[in-house]
Amino acid sequence: MNRDALLERLTEDILAYAMHGSFPESELARSIKPEQLDERFEEYELLLDLHFILQDDVVAFVRDLSEQLRSIRTETRTTSRTRRGTVDGRINWGDTIKKRYTEHPRDNSIFVCDNRSENYDIPENLVLKRLISVIHTTIREAEEYLRADYDWVSETWKGNEDLIDELQRIVERNVHVRRIRDPGSYEPTERMLTTAANSRHAVYRDAASLLRSRQRLFRGEPEEIRRLLEQTAIAPDDTDSLFELFVLFRFVATLEDMRESQPQFKTIATDRQEVARFDGDKEIVLYHDNSARDRNLSFVAVPEEDQDEPSRTEKVQLAAQKIAGDYFDKDYENHTGRPDVIVLEIISEDDDEHEYLIVEVKNSTNESTIRQGIKETLEYLAFLRVNEEFVFGGNEGDYFGSGWNGLLVVQDLDDQTASVDDQSDNEIAVLQASELEDELETILRDVV
Repeated sequence: MNRDALLERLTEDILAYAMHGSFPESELARSIKPEQLDERFEEYELLLDLHFILQDDVVAFVRDLSEQLRSIRTETRTTSRTRRGTVDGRINWGDTIKKRYTEHPRDNSIFVCDNRSENYDIPENLVLKRLISVIHTTIREAEEYLRADYDWVSETWKGNEDLIDELQRIVERNVHVRRIRDPGSYEPTERMLTTAANSRHAVYRDAASLLRSRQRLFRGEPEEIRRLLEQTAIAPDDTDSLFELFVLFRFVATLEDMRESQPQFKTIATDRQEVARFDGDKEIVLYHDNSARDRNLSFVAVPEEDQDEPSRTEKVQLAAQKIAGDYFDKDYENHTGRPDVIVLEIISEDDDEHEYLIVEVKNSTNESTIRQGIKETLEYLAFLRVNEEFVFGGNEGDYFGSGWNGLLVVQDLDDQTASVDDQSDNEIAVLQASELEDELETILRDVV
Protein backbone atom coordinates (compact mmCIF):
# COMPACT_ATOMS: atom_id res chain seq x y z
CA MET A 1 0.00 0.00 0.00
CA ASN A 2 1.68 3.20 -1.17
CA ARG A 3 1.56 6.50 0.70
CA ASP A 4 -1.28 7.97 -1.39
CA ALA A 5 -3.50 4.93 -0.81
CA LEU A 6 -2.66 4.98 2.89
CA LEU A 7 -3.56 8.67 3.18
CA GLU A 8 -6.82 8.09 1.30
CA ARG A 9 -7.91 5.29 3.63
CA LEU A 10 -6.88 7.17 6.77
CA THR A 11 -8.79 10.26 5.64
CA GLU A 12 -11.92 8.10 5.29
CA ASP A 13 -11.34 6.48 8.69
CA ILE A 14 -10.81 9.76 10.50
CA LEU A 15 -13.97 11.20 8.93
CA ALA A 16 -15.94 8.08 9.87
CA TYR A 17 -14.72 7.85 13.46
CA ALA A 18 -12.72 10.68 15.00
CA MET A 19 -14.58 13.62 13.44
CA HIS A 20 -17.94 12.22 14.57
CA GLY A 21 -16.77 12.17 18.17
CA SER A 22 -16.53 8.39 18.56
CA PHE A 23 -12.86 7.46 18.18
CA PRO A 24 -10.80 9.15 20.93
CA GLU A 25 -9.18 12.27 19.51
CA SER A 26 -6.24 11.96 21.90
CA GLU A 27 -5.33 8.60 20.35
CA LEU A 28 -5.45 10.14 16.90
CA ALA A 29 -3.35 13.12 17.98
CA ARG A 30 -0.80 10.90 19.70
CA SER A 31 -0.45 8.84 16.54
CA ILE A 32 0.10 11.71 14.11
CA LYS A 33 2.01 14.32 16.10
CA PRO A 34 5.75 14.73 15.49
CA GLU A 35 7.62 12.67 18.07
CA GLN A 36 9.58 15.70 19.32
CA LEU A 37 6.40 17.34 20.67
CA ASP A 38 5.54 16.82 24.32
CA GLU A 39 2.26 15.52 25.75
CA ARG A 40 0.49 18.88 25.48
CA PHE A 41 0.09 18.27 21.76
CA GLU A 42 -1.83 15.05 22.34
CA GLU A 43 -4.73 17.47 22.78
CA TYR A 44 -6.25 17.18 19.32
CA GLU A 45 -7.35 20.82 18.92
CA LEU A 46 -3.91 22.12 19.88
CA LEU A 47 -2.31 19.83 17.31
CA LEU A 48 -4.75 21.12 14.68
CA ASP A 49 -3.84 24.71 15.55
CA LEU A 50 -0.15 23.84 15.24
CA HIS A 51 -0.89 22.54 11.75
CA PHE A 52 -2.85 25.73 11.07
CA ILE A 53 -0.07 28.17 12.01
CA LEU A 54 2.49 26.22 9.97
CA GLN A 55 0.71 27.17 6.76
CA ASP A 56 2.55 29.68 4.57
CA ASP A 57 -0.39 32.07 4.33
CA VAL A 58 -0.63 32.31 8.14
CA VAL A 59 3.05 33.22 8.38
CA ALA A 60 2.63 35.76 5.58
CA PHE A 61 -0.31 37.29 7.47
CA VAL A 62 1.83 37.72 10.60
CA ARG A 63 4.68 39.19 8.56
CA ASP A 64 2.43 41.95 7.17
CA LEU A 65 0.37 42.48 10.32
CA SER A 66 2.29 45.38 11.84
CA GLU A 67 1.92 47.45 8.66
CA GLN A 68 -1.72 46.47 8.16
CA LEU A 69 -2.73 47.53 11.68
CA ARG A 70 -2.06 51.15 10.76
CA SER A 71 -5.24 51.20 8.69
CA ILE A 72 -7.45 49.49 11.24
CA ARG A 73 -11.09 50.63 11.10
CA THR A 74 -13.14 52.12 13.92
CA GLU A 75 -16.63 53.55 14.16
CA THR A 76 -17.58 56.78 15.87
CA ARG A 77 -19.91 56.14 18.77
CA THR A 78 -21.98 58.87 20.43
CA THR A 79 -23.13 58.42 24.00
CA SER A 80 -25.56 60.80 25.71
CA ARG A 81 -25.52 61.57 29.42
CA THR A 82 -27.82 63.70 31.56
CA ARG A 83 -26.03 66.18 33.81
CA ARG A 84 -27.36 68.56 36.47
CA GLY A 85 -25.53 71.84 37.01
CA THR A 86 -22.56 70.92 34.82
CA VAL A 87 -21.73 70.35 31.18
CA ASP A 88 -19.69 67.33 30.10
CA GLY A 89 -19.31 67.36 26.34
CA ARG A 90 -21.36 68.98 23.56
CA ILE A 91 -24.85 70.09 24.68
CA ASN A 92 -27.62 68.38 22.73
CA TRP A 93 -30.18 71.21 22.96
CA GLY A 94 -33.01 69.22 21.40
CA ASP A 95 -32.73 66.35 23.92
CA THR A 96 -32.08 68.85 26.74
CA ILE A 97 -35.32 70.74 26.14
CA LYS A 98 -37.27 67.48 25.80
CA LYS A 99 -35.76 66.14 29.03
CA ARG A 100 -36.55 69.35 30.95
CA TYR A 101 -40.10 69.41 29.62
CA THR A 102 -40.99 65.74 30.25
CA GLU A 103 -39.03 64.86 33.35
CA HIS A 104 -37.68 67.99 35.05
CA PRO A 105 -40.10 70.94 34.58
CA ARG A 106 -38.67 74.38 35.42
CA ASP A 107 -35.23 72.86 36.20
CA ASN A 108 -32.85 74.81 33.99
CA SER A 109 -29.79 73.08 35.49
CA ILE A 110 -30.49 69.89 33.46
CA PHE A 111 -28.36 69.34 30.34
CA VAL A 112 -28.08 66.38 27.95
CA CYS A 113 -24.48 66.15 26.74
CA ASP A 114 -23.15 64.12 23.81
CA ASN A 115 -19.71 62.52 23.92
CA ARG A 116 -18.16 61.02 20.82
CA SER A 117 -15.63 58.18 21.00
CA GLU A 118 -13.99 55.63 18.74
CA ASN A 119 -15.58 52.18 18.82
CA TYR A 120 -13.06 49.40 18.12
CA ASP A 121 -15.50 46.54 18.72
CA ILE A 122 -16.83 46.29 15.18
CA PRO A 123 -17.32 42.86 13.51
CA GLU A 124 -14.19 43.11 11.35
CA ASN A 125 -11.99 43.84 14.37
CA LEU A 126 -13.43 40.95 16.37
CA VAL A 127 -12.57 38.62 13.48
CA LEU A 128 -9.05 40.06 13.42
CA LYS A 129 -8.64 39.80 17.21
CA ARG A 130 -9.74 36.14 17.20
CA LEU A 131 -7.23 35.21 14.51
CA ILE A 132 -4.39 37.04 16.27
CA SER A 133 -5.31 35.28 19.53
CA VAL A 134 -5.31 31.80 17.91
CA ILE A 135 -1.92 32.36 16.27
CA HIS A 136 -0.37 33.93 19.36
CA THR A 137 -1.64 31.26 21.78
CA THR A 138 -0.42 28.42 19.55
CA ILE A 139 2.97 30.02 18.98
CA ARG A 140 3.36 30.48 22.73
CA GLU A 141 2.69 26.74 23.24
CA ALA A 142 5.00 25.65 20.41
CA GLU A 143 7.64 28.39 20.49
CA GLU A 144 10.53 26.16 21.53
CA TYR A 145 9.77 23.88 18.57
CA LEU A 146 9.23 26.67 16.04
CA ARG A 147 12.63 28.12 16.91
CA ALA A 148 14.30 24.71 16.58
CA ASP A 149 15.50 22.96 13.44
CA TYR A 150 12.89 20.26 12.98
CA ASP A 151 11.92 18.95 9.54
CA TRP A 152 8.21 19.36 10.19
CA VAL A 153 8.54 23.10 10.94
CA SER A 154 7.62 25.17 7.91
CA GLU A 155 10.64 26.82 6.31
CA THR A 156 8.93 30.18 6.70
CA TRP A 157 9.12 29.95 10.50
CA LYS A 158 12.73 28.74 10.62
CA GLY A 159 15.01 31.61 11.48
CA ASN A 160 12.05 33.95 12.01
CA GLU A 161 12.62 34.59 15.70
CA ASP A 162 12.13 38.32 15.00
CA LEU A 163 8.70 37.59 13.52
CA ILE A 164 7.66 35.61 16.60
CA ASP A 165 8.89 38.41 18.85
CA GLU A 166 7.08 41.00 16.71
CA LEU A 167 3.77 39.17 17.15
CA GLN A 168 4.36 39.12 20.90
CA ARG A 169 4.92 42.88 20.87
CA ILE A 170 1.74 43.45 18.84
CA VAL A 171 -0.36 41.47 21.30
CA GLU A 172 1.14 43.13 24.37
CA ARG A 173 1.65 46.72 23.21
CA ASN A 174 -0.24 47.63 20.05
CA VAL A 175 -2.81 50.19 21.14
CA HIS A 176 -5.31 49.23 18.42
CA VAL A 177 -5.26 45.52 19.20
CA ARG A 178 -5.49 46.12 22.94
CA ARG A 179 -8.58 48.34 22.53
CA ILE A 180 -10.52 45.59 20.75
CA ARG A 181 -12.39 43.50 23.30
CA ASP A 182 -11.72 39.77 23.49
CA PRO A 183 -14.28 37.91 21.35
CA GLY A 184 -16.79 35.73 23.18
CA SER A 185 -16.68 31.95 22.97
CA TYR A 186 -19.28 32.02 20.19
CA GLU A 187 -17.52 34.77 18.23
CA PRO A 188 -16.83 35.56 15.52
CA THR A 189 -20.24 34.61 14.17
CA GLU A 190 -20.82 33.76 10.53
CA ARG A 191 -22.28 37.23 10.01
CA MET A 192 -19.11 38.80 11.43
CA LEU A 193 -16.97 36.65 9.12
CA THR A 194 -19.08 37.66 6.13
CA THR A 195 -18.71 41.34 7.02
CA ALA A 196 -14.93 40.96 7.30
CA ALA A 197 -14.73 38.93 4.08
CA ASN A 198 -16.51 41.74 2.19
CA SER A 199 -14.37 44.53 3.66
CA ARG A 200 -12.39 46.88 1.45
CA HIS A 201 -9.38 46.32 3.74
CA ALA A 202 -7.15 43.35 2.89
CA VAL A 203 -6.28 42.62 6.53
CA TYR A 204 -9.92 41.84 7.31
CA ARG A 205 -10.47 39.79 4.16
CA ASP A 206 -7.35 37.74 4.92
CA ALA A 207 -8.35 37.26 8.55
CA ALA A 208 -11.79 35.97 7.56
CA SER A 209 -10.29 33.64 4.95
CA LEU A 210 -7.80 32.14 7.42
CA LEU A 211 -10.40 31.66 10.16
CA ARG A 212 -12.69 29.88 7.69
CA SER A 213 -9.79 27.66 6.69
CA ARG A 214 -9.30 26.81 10.36
CA GLN A 215 -13.02 26.06 10.70
CA ARG A 216 -12.80 23.61 7.79
CA LEU A 217 -9.86 21.90 9.49
CA PHE A 218 -11.75 21.57 12.78
CA ARG A 219 -14.86 20.30 10.99
CA GLY A 220 -12.71 17.62 9.42
CA GLU A 221 -13.45 18.33 5.77
CA PRO A 222 -11.73 15.66 3.64
CA GLU A 223 -9.24 17.90 1.83
CA GLU A 224 -8.18 19.51 5.12
CA ILE A 225 -7.73 16.16 6.90
CA ARG A 226 -5.68 14.83 4.01
CA ARG A 227 -3.52 17.94 4.05
CA LEU A 228 -3.08 17.55 7.81
CA LEU A 229 -1.82 13.99 7.37
CA GLU A 230 0.23 14.80 4.30
CA GLN A 231 2.03 18.01 5.14
CA THR A 232 2.71 19.08 8.68
CA ALA A 233 1.62 16.67 11.39
CA ILE A 234 3.86 13.85 10.18
CA ALA A 235 7.35 14.23 8.81
CA PRO A 236 6.98 13.63 5.04
CA ASP A 237 9.26 10.60 4.96
CA ASP A 238 7.89 8.94 8.09
CA THR A 239 4.75 6.83 7.55
CA ASP A 240 5.27 4.30 10.35
CA SER A 241 2.73 5.96 12.64
CA LEU A 242 0.26 6.40 9.79
CA PHE A 243 0.53 2.72 8.91
CA GLU A 244 0.03 1.66 12.52
CA LEU A 245 -3.02 3.93 12.78
CA PHE A 246 -4.38 2.42 9.56
CA VAL A 247 -4.07 -1.09 11.04
CA LEU A 248 -5.77 0.04 14.26
CA PHE A 249 -8.74 1.41 12.29
CA ARG A 250 -8.96 -1.86 10.33
CA PHE A 251 -9.33 -3.75 13.62
CA VAL A 252 -12.06 -1.38 14.81
CA ALA A 253 -13.97 -1.61 11.51
CA THR A 254 -13.68 -5.42 11.27
CA LEU A 255 -14.82 -5.95 14.85
CA GLU A 256 -17.75 -3.59 14.26
CA ASP A 257 -18.85 -5.67 11.28
CA MET A 258 -18.45 -8.92 13.19
CA ARG A 259 -20.37 -7.68 16.24
CA GLU A 260 -22.85 -5.61 14.20
CA SER A 261 -22.55 -2.92 16.85
CA GLN A 262 -20.46 0.11 17.66
CA PRO A 263 -17.82 -0.12 20.39
CA GLN A 264 -17.41 2.06 23.42
CA PHE A 265 -14.41 4.23 22.67
CA LYS A 266 -12.11 5.24 25.51
CA THR A 267 -9.97 8.28 26.12
CA ILE A 268 -6.28 7.46 26.26
CA ALA A 269 -4.79 8.23 29.68
CA THR A 270 -1.37 7.80 31.18
CA ASP A 271 -0.47 4.11 31.56
CA ARG A 272 -3.79 3.12 30.00
CA GLN A 273 -3.94 2.27 26.31
CA GLU A 274 -7.51 0.98 25.99
CA VAL A 275 -8.97 2.31 22.73
CA ALA A 276 -12.27 0.45 22.30
CA ARG A 277 -14.48 -2.08 24.07
CA PHE A 278 -17.12 -4.34 22.46
CA ASP A 279 -19.78 -5.79 24.78
CA GLY A 280 -21.42 -9.20 24.35
CA ASP A 281 -21.16 -12.79 25.54
CA LYS A 282 -17.46 -12.30 24.97
CA GLU A 283 -16.20 -8.85 25.84
CA ILE A 284 -13.50 -7.62 23.46
CA VAL A 285 -11.04 -4.91 24.52
CA LEU A 286 -8.65 -3.31 22.01
CA TYR A 287 -5.40 -1.79 23.28
CA HIS A 288 -2.81 0.22 21.41
CA ASP A 289 0.84 1.06 22.05
CA ASN A 290 3.09 -1.17 24.16
CA SER A 291 0.76 -3.19 26.40
CA ALA A 292 -2.38 -3.08 28.53
CA ARG A 293 -0.57 -2.24 31.75
CA ASP A 294 -3.77 -1.33 33.55
CA ARG A 295 -4.92 -4.96 33.07
CA ASN A 296 -1.69 -6.31 34.62
CA LEU A 297 -0.38 -7.52 31.26
CA SER A 298 3.36 -7.55 30.79
CA PHE A 299 5.92 -8.88 28.33
CA VAL A 300 9.16 -9.71 30.12
CA ALA A 301 11.69 -11.83 28.23
CA VAL A 302 13.47 -13.82 30.94
CA PRO A 303 15.29 -17.02 29.85
CA GLU A 304 14.51 -20.16 31.83
CA GLU A 305 17.58 -22.14 32.81
CA ASP A 306 18.30 -25.70 33.98
CA GLN A 307 15.64 -27.36 31.82
CA ASP A 308 15.95 -30.36 29.56
CA GLU A 309 13.62 -28.78 26.99
CA PRO A 310 14.60 -25.58 25.13
CA SER A 311 13.90 -22.41 27.08
CA ARG A 312 11.28 -19.90 25.98
CA THR A 313 13.99 -17.71 24.50
CA GLU A 314 15.41 -20.61 22.53
CA LYS A 315 11.95 -21.66 21.35
CA VAL A 316 11.35 -18.13 20.07
CA GLN A 317 14.58 -18.20 18.10
CA LEU A 318 13.88 -21.61 16.59
CA ALA A 319 10.24 -20.90 15.72
CA ALA A 320 11.08 -17.49 14.21
CA GLN A 321 13.75 -19.06 12.05
CA LYS A 322 11.33 -21.76 10.85
CA ILE A 323 8.40 -19.39 10.12
CA ALA A 324 10.54 -16.89 8.22
CA GLY A 325 12.07 -19.75 6.26
CA ASP A 326 8.62 -21.13 5.38
CA TYR A 327 7.25 -17.71 4.45
CA PHE A 328 10.11 -16.66 2.18
CA ASP A 329 11.23 -20.24 1.32
CA LYS A 330 14.76 -19.48 2.55
CA ASP A 331 17.13 -20.47 5.35
CA TYR A 332 18.02 -17.89 8.03
CA GLU A 333 20.14 -17.50 11.09
CA ASN A 334 18.63 -16.44 14.43
CA HIS A 335 18.09 -12.81 15.47
CA THR A 336 16.80 -10.76 18.42
CA GLY A 337 14.50 -7.79 18.91
CA ARG A 338 11.82 -6.04 20.99
CA PRO A 339 8.37 -4.94 19.67
CA ASP A 340 5.47 -2.51 20.19
CA VAL A 341 2.02 -3.97 19.68
CA ILE A 342 -1.74 -3.85 19.43
CA VAL A 343 -3.36 -6.13 22.02
CA LEU A 344 -6.81 -7.66 21.71
CA GLU A 345 -8.23 -9.13 24.93
CA ILE A 346 -11.28 -11.40 24.73
CA ILE A 347 -13.12 -12.06 28.03
CA SER A 348 -15.73 -14.83 28.25
CA GLU A 349 -18.69 -13.74 30.40
CA ASP A 350 -19.59 -17.29 31.55
CA ASP A 351 -16.30 -18.53 32.96
CA ASP A 352 -14.22 -15.31 32.94
CA GLU A 353 -11.66 -16.93 30.65
CA HIS A 354 -9.30 -14.61 28.78
CA GLU A 355 -7.92 -14.99 25.26
CA TYR A 356 -5.36 -12.69 23.64
CA LEU A 357 -4.32 -11.65 20.16
CA ILE A 358 -0.93 -9.91 19.97
CA VAL A 359 -0.35 -7.80 16.85
CA GLU A 360 2.96 -6.36 15.69
CA VAL A 361 3.01 -3.81 12.83
CA LYS A 362 5.97 -3.29 10.51
CA ASN A 363 5.68 -0.59 7.84
CA SER A 364 8.21 -2.31 5.65
CA THR A 365 8.76 -4.67 2.72
CA ASN A 366 12.32 -5.35 3.80
CA GLU A 367 12.92 -9.06 4.34
CA SER A 368 15.13 -8.65 7.39
CA THR A 369 12.65 -6.22 9.00
CA ILE A 370 9.80 -8.69 8.49
CA ARG A 371 11.92 -11.49 9.95
CA GLN A 372 12.57 -9.25 12.92
CA GLY A 373 8.83 -8.64 13.26
CA ILE A 374 8.15 -12.38 13.26
CA LYS A 375 10.60 -12.91 16.09
CA GLU A 376 9.25 -9.95 18.05
CA THR A 377 5.67 -11.23 17.79
CA LEU A 378 6.78 -14.64 19.03
CA GLU A 379 8.62 -13.02 21.92
CA TYR A 380 5.46 -11.25 22.98
CA LEU A 381 3.48 -14.48 22.94
CA ALA A 382 6.15 -16.46 24.74
CA PHE A 383 6.59 -13.88 27.48
CA LEU A 384 3.01 -12.63 27.80
CA ARG A 385 2.13 -12.58 31.50
CA VAL A 386 -0.99 -11.68 33.46
CA ASN A 387 -0.35 -10.97 37.14
CA GLU A 388 3.19 -12.29 36.62
CA GLU A 389 1.91 -15.68 35.36
CA PHE A 390 2.68 -16.85 31.83
CA VAL A 391 -0.42 -16.97 29.62
CA PHE A 392 0.85 -19.63 27.23
CA GLY A 393 2.84 -22.79 27.74
CA GLY A 394 3.39 -23.30 31.43
CA ASN A 395 5.36 -26.53 31.68
CA GLU A 396 3.83 -27.98 28.52
CA GLY A 397 6.14 -26.20 26.09
CA ASP A 398 3.34 -24.60 24.00
CA TYR A 399 4.59 -21.05 24.31
CA PHE A 400 2.71 -19.42 21.41
CA GLY A 401 -0.96 -20.27 21.85
CA SER A 402 -3.18 -21.86 19.21
CA GLY A 403 -1.47 -20.40 16.16
CA TRP A 404 -4.02 -17.57 15.91
CA ASN A 405 -2.85 -15.65 18.99
CA GLY A 406 -0.10 -13.79 17.15
CA LEU A 407 -0.29 -11.63 14.02
CA LEU A 408 2.32 -9.61 12.14
CA VAL A 409 1.07 -6.95 9.68
CA VAL A 410 3.53 -5.75 7.02
CA GLN A 411 3.45 -3.63 3.88
CA ASP A 412 2.50 -5.17 0.53
CA LEU A 413 5.21 -7.32 -1.04
CA ASP A 414 5.83 -7.86 -4.73
CA ASP A 415 7.09 -11.41 -4.25
CA GLN A 416 4.84 -14.44 -3.88
CA THR A 417 4.33 -15.31 -0.22
CA ALA A 418 2.35 -17.85 1.79
CA SER A 419 -1.42 -17.39 2.02
CA VAL A 420 -3.28 -17.35 5.33
CA ASP A 421 -4.37 -20.97 4.74
CA ASP A 422 -0.79 -22.00 4.05
CA GLN A 423 0.22 -20.51 7.43
CA SER A 424 -2.43 -22.38 9.43
CA ASP A 425 0.14 -24.74 11.01
CA ASN A 426 2.51 -21.96 12.05
CA GLU A 427 2.71 -20.35 15.49
CA ILE A 428 1.66 -16.91 14.15
CA ALA A 429 0.19 -15.48 10.95
CA VAL A 430 1.64 -12.79 8.67
CA LEU A 431 -0.70 -10.45 6.77
CA GLN A 432 0.09 -7.78 4.22
CA ALA A 433 -1.74 -4.44 4.24
CA SER A 434 -3.90 -5.28 1.22
CA GLU A 435 -4.95 -8.57 2.84
CA LEU A 436 -6.35 -6.98 6.00
CA GLU A 437 -9.73 -6.17 4.46
CA ASP A 438 -10.44 -9.79 3.42
CA GLU A 439 -8.43 -11.90 5.85
CA LEU A 440 -8.53 -10.13 9.22
CA GLU A 441 -12.00 -11.41 10.03
CA THR A 442 -10.84 -14.99 9.38
CA ILE A 443 -8.07 -14.61 11.97
CA LEU A 444 -10.30 -12.84 14.47
CA ARG A 445 -12.99 -15.53 14.30
CA ASP A 446 -10.48 -18.07 15.58
CA VAL A 447 -9.81 -16.09 18.75
CA VAL A 448 -13.03 -14.13 19.36
